[in-house]
Amino acid sequence: MNSDAWITVCIVGFLFISLVKNLAPPDLLFLSATTILAILGIISPQEAFVGFSNSGMLAVAALFVVVAGLRETGILDLIGHHVLGQSRSERSALLRLSGVVLPLSAFLNNTPIVAMFVPVVIDWSRRHRIAPSRLLIPLSYLAILGGTCTLIGTSTNLVINGLMLESGLPGMSLFEIGKIGVPYACIGIAYLFFAGHVLLPERQELLEQLSECQREYLVEMEVQSGCRLIGQTIEQGGLRQLPGLFLIEIDRRGKILSPAGPEQILEAGDRLIFTGIVSSIIELEKIPHLIPIADPDYEISPRKQRRRRLCEAVISATSPLVGKSIREADFRATYGAAIVAVHRAGKRIEQKIGDISLQAGDTLLLQTPLHFLRAYRHDPAFYLISDVDDWRPIRADRAWIAALLFFILMGLMISGVMPVVLSTMLTAVLMVLLGCLSTGDARRSIEWQVLITIAAAFGVGTALQNSGAATEIASAFVASTQAWGPIAALAVIYLLGSILTELITNNAAAVLLFPFCLETARLYDASPLPFLIALILSASASFMTPIGYQTNLMVYGPGGYRFSDFIRIGTPLNLLLWITAVILVPWIWPF
Repeated sequence: MNSDAWITVCIVGFLFISLVKNLAPPDLLFLSATTILAILGIISPQEAFVGFSNSGMLAVAALFVVVAGLRETGILDLIGHHVLGQSRSERSALLRLSGVVLPLSAFLNNTPIVAMFVPVVIDWSRRHRIAPSRLLIPLSYLAILGGTCTLIGTSTNLVINGLMLESGLPGMSLFEIGKIGVPYACIGIAYLFFAGHVLLPERQELLEQLSECQREYLVEMEVQSGCRLIGQTIEQGGLRQLPGLFLIEIDRRGKILSPAGPEQILEAGDRLIFTGIVSSIIELEKIPHLIPIADPDYEISPRKQRRRRLCEAVISATSPLVGKSIREADFRATYGAAIVAVHRAGKRIEQKIGDISLQAGDTLLLQTPLHFLRAYRHDPAFYLISDVDDWRPIRADRAWIAALLFFILMGLMISGVMPVVLSTMLTAVLMVLLGCLSTGDARRSIEWQVLITIAAAFGVGTALQNSGAATEIASAFVASTQAWGPIAALAVIYLLGSILTELITNNAAAVLLFPFCLETARLYDASPLPFLIALILSASASFMTPIGYQTNLMVYGPGGYRFSDFIRIGTPLNLLLWITAVILVPWIWPF
């Protein structure tokens, strides 16, 4: 190798050591490596930062906005309820995810699927007190495995098919890769189900971050006509899984049902009295037609709710509210606000909320106008007023629009009528213009660390190619198998593709190794197809690091993972799938 190649190898090696040891955030490390490579002249400034204009990276940015629109309109909550709602254990959730994510990723781009399910998995994990780190790596791996089942499952498959056609070889049919992809995916699911249970990290500290202080409020909710809870038991409705929430009793047309057992069936008109922390009350509010009724002035219109906020206010000793019931307080007339729930100094209030006589020190959870905090923060009636930052009104009136836009996006991706980046950008813009989320929420939904890491990684990959380091390493691996026959060559090509896809993008790895597959087939006077199938599989087999594939990067931060977590669980899976491919590929596609 020349000096540029050695310098690049050293920088990439130091980059990996830094990532493994968590010396700095991934985006900073990649940006630093790319900048140094550009300063040394191994890549040009344009090549160093071309990733920031890459269509794939821009598509990921737009997909963050699309998924935010689905979340703001309640679509993700609905999907989560149907996909994971009945799961009670980590393994049950894994099997349910497998049944949905695998078939979806076989026909659709993996990125929007993972982006859509990350918040669903996190919400389910929080409810069931299971660390999200137990399910987010499997979510990414399932999407990768599903992409190996059809020709359109990943862009890598399409890239190699296009190169085959350019080289005068017959192209693959839609389901040809599925001959190996389906058993490949089944083995991956079995591995995650059995070995993953032992190897996956349990980041309990992240689970604690998703919780909050245990300030319990008393809240009364009414099951209105059209609510999905009608006809379901308390257990089936998910009212037992919310952390920090306790159902005290059910008021059914004046008849008190207490204690409320998990098999109690809910009816329209039921009044449910809970004590719970703020996050659980927010989750209750997300259930359509389950409405807080402490204050008749509570705003239930989705359109009008968008002009309201949730605030916490502590009643002072000199407040005119002391000694009054919630009905007598008439918050709407005095403050333009409505009382949602009440907390009393660490005590669990066991009477109905409408009968409470307010006391100094009581904390009120209020639905307020946007200006409430600014207007009353110095009012002597309250010791303290603060916003509830996690609360967002569900734009239920825009749910059908968000769902329609998402299906249109999927149709555009499948049909290929326009490039993926244009279809995602168009959908993201329409999400904002049609009121599925605000402009501010759209900006806040973008995970900038993920985007910077992806964009900077392109510069590192370009340096490996420009310096000749990747070519030299690949040539040495392939040449070493010539004395042992085509199966050994296929095994090395798969191994090399699997390693390279962890260093550079999967598409770059596929393009780089394609000529070596053709040359190896020529040397052995064999069909190039088994070598190319092995390349397709290996280029998608990015399980050992979070940087080799976009979906791994997308779960890296939300799961609270360390670089070593991917090495620990991904390396055995890579080896298992490598053995599977070496055995099955020559049998299905003979040399």
